[in-house]
Amino acid sequence: MSLSATELDATGAEVRVLCIAGSPRRGGNSERLLDAFVRGVNNAGGLAEKIVVVDYRIAPCRGCNSCSDTGTCIVKDRMHEVYGLIDSADAIVISSPVYFATVPAVLKALYDRCQPYWARIYVRGEARPPKRPGGLLLVGGGGDPFGASCAVTTTKSVLAVLGVQYEVELEVEGPDAAGDIDDRADVLKRAEDMGSETVVKAREYRSRER
Repeated sequence: MSLSATELDATGAEVRVLCIAGSPRRGGNSERLLDAFVRGVNNAGGLAEKIVVVDYRIAPCRGCNSCSDTGTCIVKDRMHEVYGLIDSADAIVISSPVYFATVPAVLKALYDRCQPYWARIYVRGEARPPKRPGGLLLVGGGGDPFGASCAVTTTKSVLAVLGVQYEVELEVEGPDAAGDIDDRADVLKRAEDMGSETVVKAREYRSRER
């Protein structure tokens, strides 16, 4: 497939935005919010690479610390495909529902399996990943007195290890049943705009790294 000039940054390479849908429910509100973000990425000439975590059946971290010795994870599953997408991404944005004030188990498994990145930096003394923008799109039904701060903090923690500068955040409270967010045209438009803005930011980060 040939690429138009708008799909290339100053280096002549596509701007790749990894878009991670973290809900165990397909087609739910957080995934629909991410789809609006994806439209914005595409509209700005970026390449949105969307993955749905629940489809990858990612096993939990074993806490074996093998990655401290080798820099890689010994668990053989599709998380190794995700590692490749993480490494090639110019930006990373995650969408998630709020489950008991934090992210659901399927997404937390992906977070915990990013331990090799931590081990490479803090145990093995390897170089940090290049800086790039990213963040979180969060949807919660509301009503939990503890809010969603744990979801945000946990996401910031793993993104920091991946070299992601937390610049994208959209928290939506209220939508609960699947499709509720379709009534929030303002929110979907904001997510779409953020997708376009993220492509611009990613190009700026890439130019600084050259």
